[in-house]
Amino acid sequence: MIPFVDLKAQYARLKPKIDARIERVLSHGQYILGPEVVALEAELARFCGARHCVSLASGTEALRVPMMAENIGPGDAVFMPAFTFTATAEVPLAQGADPVFVDVDEDNFNIAIPDLERQIARVRAEGKLRPRAVVAVDLFGLPADYAALGALCAREKLFLLADAAQSFGARSGNRAVGTLAPVTATSFFPAKPLGGYGDGGAVFLDDAELAAVYRSIRMHGEGKERYDIVRLGTNARLDTLQAAILLAKLEIFPEELERREAVARRYDDRLAGAVKTPVRVAGMLSAWAQYTIKVDRRAHVAAQLKAEGIPTAIYYPKPLHLQPAYARFGSGEGSLPVSEKLSGRVLSLPMHPYLDDATIDRIAAAVRAAIAS
Repeated sequence: MIPFVDLKAQYARLKPKIDARIERVLSHGQYILGPEVVALEAELARFCGARHCVSLASGTEALRVPMMAENIGPGDAVFMPAFTFTATAEVPLAQGADPVFVDVDEDNFNIAIPDLERQIARVRAEGKLRPRAVVAVDLFGLPADYAALGALCAREKLFLLADAAQSFGARSGNRAVGTLAPVTATSFFPAKPLGGYGDGGAVFLDDAELAAVYRSIRMHGEGKERYDIVRLGTNARLDTLQAAILLAKLEIFPEELERREAVARRYDDRLAGAVKTPVRVAGMLSAWAQYTIKVDRRAHVAAQLKAEGIPTAIYYPKPLHLQPAYARFGSGEGSLPVSEKLSGRVLSLPMHPYLDDATIDRIAAAVRAAIAS
């Protein structure tokens, strides 16, 4: 069986460095907010060009902490794509706000700005909720159109939060993810382009005062003293062992991003004409968290690949507005047709930096055979 994501190969490459960094943490014993956390935040900020990075316990907390800082809560509307992972919707709901689901672009999978404008206008006209924020998800690693989103949010006076759980390492023009929106959240879940050995996340921003608020919130809302509680907070700290592991992985991250791009290009070449391969947007470079094709007879194709020892995944089999937990916030089947159509056609193939050319060719040949059978 070909690994869908090969973390074992990566660890074999980095084992001496990872083991040494873990040993240092075990020796100094500062397991919470130790020196590796400070070092990681500095290196991550330097990597993407943001002025500040605040590490957090998970990608979900990286979405939650900014919303807590913005005091988003009951009566507020938070706009987001329906074609995404559940965490995007969980966070505003945990704050008491209402998610408003928006359709996505059929080609790039990201939030469709024309539909976003329509949804904002609809909510304002209904007058039941206050439009407060937009969460843009960089699905599969490709950044959303933050220039257009930024202009729209400025005009509508909405907080713009980039959900870059899948896109850290991507670029738009000469700017990296982490600097494309006022606040960017990412995840270090193990399967992400830059992943730890457990949960982890971070937010990136340029506002020093706001970064200080985020640091306070992640530490139970503490002020200058540990037991001086100045705001509502939570426990959202990244632990030192994860920071140590991520520091080792960050050293080879640029090289891994280059390899992900090479893997994607070989897939593009070998699958051309057989399936709908991922779109490439001029001036943008994806982090290739997933390589996702669009196929008819998906179940048949996936079964044929499985029989050949090739794993696949479906991200996502049902859009959020059709999920039972969120049914009362959606308009039912047919309301977001692109998201619904994509959920029935997308299929993700193995994608990681340690896929060799022969394996890529084997996977592509199996896809072609499955399509033809």
